[in-house]
Amino acid sequence: MATAEQLKLLAKAHYEGDKNRFDTVLIQIAASEANKGHSNLARDLKKLIDKSSFQNKKIKFIDPDLENLIVERETSHRLSDLVVSEDVLNNINNVIKEYRNRQKLLQYGLQNRKKLLLAGPPGTGKTLTASVLTHELNLPLFIIQTDRLVTKYLGETSQKLSKVFEYMENFDGVYLFDEFDSIASERNFENDVGEIRRVINSFLQQIEANENCFIIGATNNPQLLDKAIFRRFDDVIVYDLPDFRQIKKIIENTLATFIIEQIDYDLIAKKAIGLSHAEVVSACKDSIKESILNDLNINTNLLNINIEKRIKKYSWEK
Repeated sequence: MATAEQLKLLAKAHYEGDKNRFDTVLIQIAASEANKGHSNLARDLKKLIDKSSFQNKKIKFIDPDLENLIVERETSHRLSDLVVSEDVLNNINNVIKEYRNRQKLLQYGLQNRKKLLLAGPPGTGKTLTASVLTHELNLPLFIIQTDRLVTKYLGETSQKLSKVFEYMENFDGVYLFDEFDSIASERNFENDVGEIRRVINSFLQQIEANENCFIIGATNNPQLLDKAIFRRFDDVIVYDLPDFRQIKKIIENTLATFIIEQIDYDLIAKKAIGLSHAEVVSACKDSIKESILNDLNINTNLLNINIEKRIKKYSWEK
């Protein structure tokens, strides 16, 4: 049960009208009860927090270990912000539809898809997809800091992974493992094959047991993933660099609220083929900044110059 100090903090937060502090202490108590094996009480407390709309608040984690591993992100992206192929969009729409009708599926003994692997080149919309899903499903987004999750010490990565999944069991949300190959790739620990297997096996066991949360793995290098990983996901969604039509739409969407002169969108879109979604957006934003600082309207020439800069940068990085 709650400690005397926690009860005093709850009372103090209540009488001072500090709802954020009240919710934070309540989360601490729920996590403590979950660690003691009192899962029913932890879930009941979590439901009370949900009803008070804690999902829309920014609450820091109490456990210092988790604070370094999990970060909550506030998002506002809608499905209309996502410019991807028709196949990818259909997949995402199916995920949303299944979630919204999950009770209907349960009546037939079926589960909605909630374990997704997103694969494709950098900047093609994988992280944005996670953000969109959190908005469409009305769930908070949590980013797993994989760079802090993986360590060189024997067994430590698996222990951290277990802590993350324990947290996930108690708090609903969309959990994004970005750069997923860093924990599921056979190239993590070149000098310790045994540690590779321990980390992968730990993840396979944890994801198999988790039935509550949305889990998203995002990778730029699917070819590096252990083959057993793919079978644990409900769906694999593959992203590509944007085509002519998508680039044109990305430019139009990004410039929609700014003053522009006559722009040859076809010319710019053809020029930008080969760039990622993120690079095209960056070129547009660079043009917007220049137009603001120099009191100019955005035009074809300005866009063309910034697209060329991105092409040169992209070619150099390759």
